[in-house]
Amino acid sequence: MKIALNAHLLSSQAGYRSAGIHHYIDNLLRELPSAMPDAQFTAFVGAKNRAEYAGMTMRRASMNTEPPINRIIWEQLVQPFALPGFRLYHALAFIAPTLMLAPMVVTVYDLSFIHYPTRLPMLRQRYLQRFTTLTCERAFRIIAISHSTARDLTHTLGVEPERVDVAQPGCDFNRFKPLPADQIASFRRQADLPDRFWLFIGTLEPRKNLPMLLEAYAAVPRAERLPLVLAGGKGWDYEPIFATVKRCGLEREVRFPGYLSPEALPLWYNAAETFLYPSVYEGFGIPVLEAMACGTPVIVSNVSSLPEVAEDAGVCLPPRDVAAWTQALRRAGADAEWRTAARTAGLAQAAQFTWQDTAQATVESYRRALRM
Repeated sequence: MKIALNAHLLSSQAGYRSAGIHHYIDNLLRELPSAMPDAQFTAFVGAKNRAEYAGMTMRRASMNTEPPINRIIWEQLVQPFALPGFRLYHALAFIAPTLMLAPMVVTVYDLSFIHYPTRLPMLRQRYLQRFTTLTCERAFRIIAISHSTARDLTHTLGVEPERVDVAQPGCDFNRFKPLPADQIASFRRQADLPDRFWLFIGTLEPRKNLPMLLEAYAAVPRAERLPLVLAGGKGWDYEPIFATVKRCGLEREVRFPGYLSPEALPLWYNAAETFLYPSVYEGFGIPVLEAMACGTPVIVSNVSSLPEVAEDAGVCLPPRDVAAWTQALRRAGADAEWRTAARTAGLAQAAQFTWQDTAQATVESYRRALRM
């Protein structure tokens, strides 16, 4: 059985834009051949992408598809003619060609381009909105990366729930795990980090809700505050974050190290005393999973997909309730027993998410599509 996968959002270079969707596609391509050994997989990528995966044939386009306009041209005008002979087509990110005739499956990560449209240029926003809707109408099966996104597909796009499958992301436990104390101490010295600090990792953009977190942090009595590290690349409309730091007089207590390399992430999670994720909307929330896998207690918002990631292992709070976040920060800093219990619960919760399960859920979706 020949299966084609559009993997053109697999990034060819490091950077904060290589997180998220790239991370999901990368790990799925590693696991799919083992999950479905009777299939022949071909992943279509851009001309500059040199990635290789065991059991996966890589087919590179004749053009660089990293610029969005190039990728759209390839997806809609070139790709349909590269697919004869394939039994099934999987659009790994939102959109399939309008000329696609073969049975198809599409993965939808979130609907932020509908709920938070200003984060994208107008033309890309309209393209995603229109063509994701069309693709979901025509797809045999739709894969959501969380139960939250599955519900959003039904409520926002009117997709029938019986056509939606859920394949949650996994965690690479070879990388994200508790590390030896001496290794973390060495990293803290190297990165000039204090022994105790609170950490956020994610793109600096409005839906991460960082001005609220900063206001809650500013309300913590100074003697109880730990240094706060807000790590991640600058997204759109990041200026209010820095304006809030200045308005609250937090310039000496809040650090912005910028984008963190994938290799360094486990060290940062392990070094932090508590991980904070106040986002108001997430397709899944992989940083929360990675933090728990490293044994770091988590405090997260209680909206969208985040409660299904953290469940009872983390503290889940309303994302606009400044007082609740202030109280949670004070407890996180003062209550060592809570931190120990949250660490144990987080490790157990994270262990439930594996990329092997992601691939198996994807294969089950393929089989349902082919039975239709």
